[in-house]
Amino acid sequence: MGMATAKVLVEGIAKQIKGGWIASSTVTLVEANGKKIIVDPGCDRKALLSALKKEKISLGDVDFVLQTHSHADHTLLSGIFENAKVITPVEMYEGSTQKEYQSDFLGGGLKIIQTPGHTQEHCSLLVPTKKGNVLIAGDLFWWVEGEEQKVDVEKVDDAHPMETNMKQLIESRKKILKMADYIIPGHGKMFKVEK
Repeated sequence: MGMATAKVLVEGIAKQIKGGWIASSTVTLVEANGKKIIVDPGCDRKALLSALKKEKISLGDVDFVLQTHSHADHTLLSGIFENAKVITPVEMYEGSTQKEYQSDFLGGGLKIIQTPGHTQEHCSLLVPTKKGNVLIAGDLFWWVEGEEQKVDVEKVDDAHPMETNMKQLIESRKKILKMADYIIPGHGKMFKVEK
């Protein structure tokens, strides 16, 4: 059966511009139990299609799309994978059929963990790989372009002030830092957790 793997296909960016943002999330390919899972397909179609082509993966090959949360810079391209079941923090859709939620939808030791804070409904994916536990964190952690990637559980997340609950976010960050050896943030580079 082999171990699960997690590979960043597209590194997420976030850059404030006049009147808005240039932002697209990190896109991660997870392979486990013979299944292909895309976590947060993002919104940069060209970058995603080119990364999939490099991996020799066609859109129809993807079995699941996991959305860590509902922001469009993470979810916009979910619908391009015609055979994929789509999992959100609270439900799973197969076509137009909604299924009851289970944290082990994906099987094979992959765990969907509820990590509220950035938004109320937010999850992360824990992937046990050969080199340790990789946690795909969505926007528990993210950095803008050019910002130093320092891990600070109390770093204020002010991109969505109406939705963000800092107290929950800090709890979620602490929880996953204990579990993870590596973290893939929503925007920025994968990093090793210093224990």
